[in-house]
Amino acid sequence: MKIATLFSKAIIYVLTGLALLTVSTGTKSTAASRSKFDWDEIQFVQAFGDSYSFVQGSEGLANFSFIGDAQKISFTPGQLLKNEIMPRNTSSEGSNWLEFLTGCLQGRPSECKKQLWDFSFAGADIDGNLLPLHHNFTVPLVDQVKQWINFAAGIIPHPVGQTLTTWWIGINDTGDTVRNATITDFNAFWEIEMNSYFSSVQAAADHGLHAHLFINVPPEERSPGSLGDPTNAALLKTHIDEFNTILASHISTFQAANPHVTVMSFDAHSWFNMVLDSAASFGFTNTTG
Repeated sequence: MKIATLFSKAIIYVLTGLALLTVSTGTKSTAASRSKFDWDEIQFVQAFGDSYSFVQGSEGLANFSFIGDAQKISFTPGQLLKNEIMPRNTSSEGSNWLEFLTGCLQGRPSECKKQLWDFSFAGADIDGNLLPLHHNFTVPLVDQVKQWINFAAGIIPHPVGQTLTTWWIGINDTGDTVRNATITDFNAFWEIEMNSYFSSVQAAADHGLHAHLFINVPPEERSPGSLGDPTNAALLKTHIDEFNTILASHISTFQAANPHVTVMSFDAHSWFNMVLDSAASFGFTNTTG
């Protein structure tokens, strides 16, 4: 939970202009993009992603979602609005970064000062047509967006200037491909994945989500589960580096195609490397198990 608190503070620094917004290539955000965004004015946060972002809802699948699953993708306005965030029920073993970011820690999102509407699904990849689902009930990112468009967009307010959309995906994609022998050209594969990813981002923008925060993939090769297998860890690092580079390119392309939209990025990869490299200064005594 401590890392989630630190991470949310780092995001707030970015959103309030106290830190530089960067993509994984190190490119700074444009002044025009930043001038459109005021974190203090944000009242609604819509989230898409995987277990790093999911929060448990009373109408969700236990340990996987805020609302629904692939076998129960639809919901009524009443189910959505009465749905409650279950406290400290995330992959962080406590409140996660989105809950700390918004202060929406439990209960109905509509009762929070900054409302958190989270459509992330634990175990999600970008597109189930490109990588096998972890479970038959998994909702990949492209279907999370369809779920929001079909069942939530007309219910949850998302006024321009008062709404932020967060995107954090790719942890499972980069990990799931380490032992995938069917992919022979990974650069081409990541491009296909990004085309699917940003088709969904564009659909969200076309339905009124005009402020976007993209987060790249952290250095998963440094996680305790990867340290015991140097060969796979090296391959995972390569996949993450490639994914993040291509992600940065697609973020820039999306911004250029949508000049009216605010686009921001947070380099989680560099941030987590920094924390791991200076673990003691952040109060951590064990980073290997």
